Amino acid sequence: MSEKKIKKIAVLTSGGDAPGMNAAIRAVVRTCAYHNVAVLGVYRGYQGMIEEDFIELNARSVRDTINKGGTFLKSARSKDFRTKEGRQKAYENLKKHNVDALVVIGGDGSFTGALLFNEEHNFPVMGIPGTIDNDIYGTSHTLGYDTALNTAVEAIDKIRDTASSHNRMFFIEVMGRDAGFIALNTGIGGGAERILIPEEDTPIEELLQDIEEGHAKGKTSNIIVVAEGDKTGKNIFELKEYVEKKHPEYDIRVAILGHMQRGGAPSCYDRVLASRMGVKAVETLLEGKSNYMVGINNDVIDLTPLEKAIKGGSKLDMELVRVAEIMSI
Repeated sequence: MSEKKIKKIAVLTSGGDAPGMNAAIRAVVRTCAYHNVAVLGVYRGYQGMIEEDFIELNARSVRDTINKGGTFLKSARSKDFRTKEGRQKAYENLKKHNVDALVVIGGDGSFTGALLFNEEHNFPVMGIPGTIDNDIYGTSHTLGYDTALNTAVEAIDKIRDTASSHNRMFFIEVMGRDAGFIALNTGIGGGAERILIPEEDTPIEELLQDIEEGHAKGKTSNIIVVAEGDKTGKNIFELKEYVEKKHPEYDIRVAILGHMQRGGAPSCYDRVLASRMGVKAVETLLEGKSNYMVGINNDVIDLTPLEKAIKGGSKLDMELVRVAEIMSI
């Protein structure tokens, strides 16, 4: 146990929203209630900490939230928190409200802020990974990732119906500027003929060759899933125009799924995962530990030091890349 007993915990969501954040807030609040610990909700992430935008929460405050997407505490990026003065103001506000520890739900940028806050003020912090990109080291799944996959696959299924009906080729852009987790998994799940991801440098001539080979095999429609950060050297509209010039026989369309992947009710998996992570985050703080991120690996909830979670970098499963190649034959 820590020398000082934790009597009040603050919780905030930061960075891009992700389905399951509300379920995680709910889990933090109810675990605190179970252990007779008070909870302070922080609106608008770190900016709300600086501006003292707080709300007292209890077990009843979070009813009917587990099924809702987004975050009722709102999220925002904070330039002020990047300054020492801003972090000092945030610390003073938490102490003013008798807060003893902080749970941060967000991505690696949010965790970087939490780690710095701890280093400067010796303030206990715990991280819960909430991002649809699944690009954080120390967990096989981040909150929102499973829901984003299901949303994208459902959209791809609907687009395929149109592609097949009209012998069309669709370039479908999914989120993933720096990581191809969403593109790779939804591409396989949606039966895509080709998947373009940031981790693989795919020359555009290679893509053209794949299309030509598919055409020779009798493929009359194509679904090509593109991560927004793919490295063909062209954005999705330039890609469409380039391929169209080379293959006028195809009626080519573009669909950008965009922020619809962030929204919507979280999947059952994300709701359960958020609940498990919230319990672990609070109970770890009550054990006197700090500077950890809660993750899941092999269906076991465990801890990764925040610094390692930030710097570790997540790696794509190359076996999945191989599976995608075999499935596209």
